[in-house]
Amino acid sequence: MKIIITGACAVSSRSVVRSLRKSATFKNSEFVGWDIANNLHGLYEGLFDRIYKVPAVDSPEYYEVVKSIIEQEKPDAIIPVPEVEVMYWSKKPFDIPCLTPQYEFCNLAISKKKLFALLEGTNLTPRSIEISKELVLDEKFKSPYGYPVWIRDSSAGTASGKGSFMANNTEEVQAWIKINTGVKNFQLSEYLPGGNYGCFCLFKNGVLKKVAIAERIEYIMSKVSVSGITGNTSKGRLLNDKKINEIALKTIEKVSEATNTTMNGLVVVDLKSDKDNNPKVTEINIRHVAFSSSFAEAGFNLSEFHLLCTLDRENELSDEIEMIYPDNNFILRDVDGLPIYVSDHKDLEVGEFFSKK
Repeated sequence: MKIIITGACAVSSRSVVRSLRKSATFKNSEFVGWDIANNLHGLYEGLFDRIYKVPAVDSPEYYEVVKSIIEQEKPDAIIPVPEVEVMYWSKKPFDIPCLTPQYEFCNLAISKKKLFALLEGTNLTPRSIEISKELVLDEKFKSPYGYPVWIRDSSAGTASGKGSFMANNTEEVQAWIKINTGVKNFQLSEYLPGGNYGCFCLFKNGVLKKVAIAERIEYIMSKVSVSGITGNTSKGRLLNDKKINEIALKTIEKVSEATNTTMNGLVVVDLKSDKDNNPKVTEINIRHVAFSSSFAEAGFNLSEFHLLCTLDRENELSDEIEMIYPDNNFILRDVDGLPIYVSDHKDLEVGEFFSKK
């Protein structure tokens, strides 16, 4: 078995291959990656059997380069991970097993502007508006949602908290617009102070196969980001929450209906709770995210499930749609360490010690 995983040097792609190497079904497979190879750590980490350097997906040379790799490697399946490549592969450019949402679904879901417009009036998303530099810098501008308010880059596919900031007054909103000269599109939303979640949903031919929820509690190097969000969780947990599941699945259903598509592949619906603990959808990731390997550590291998569905082997999936997690579990990550899954964390008292023995 030979599997190609795209964006091989990125955190999320490495999370997928790390998960598959833990899979009893796929651990002996050959894992080939390609990437623009700017992240040298991912290149030299050694998770892949080999990694090819390729042009960016929007380059005119991309098609011919990957075609040559495919002809040489003859892979059994491909898992695209960066969202730009999920978009590309959703058009089925090559006759290789590859399970993604359809292009029309991706094109709507990846755009915060289009997604929020679709869900307006449903109470599934926070109240928000698109804002321009000219509008915000006008002396008459004021937030329609009061303060604090959340401002972020609303460009399609933005991640890792890019352009995000909690503003406490009009002057801070205006300053943030001026500082972020490289951001063309901003979204202003009501501030959501509650929990931060990702709901992973795997579909095949419109049927939900697996669902899993992770909560992001703290972020790696959060102090270097004004928003406190860096995109990589340092402390999180896996949990079960019926309300979050229902909201995520209802959102996916509405996007599928609006685009007249049948849902396939894995998406991660991000949500954040308001002051009354009501989860609101903030975006849809049309790909795996770094938490994927943490589920594998806990015994729920979403990457394995995704690959089985890609290969039309969903009859080999385990019976449960969702795993039940212990209450005191934690996912812990640090800059220089692999993610750690702790099934039953207990705070130490002064003088107590922890030992792996």
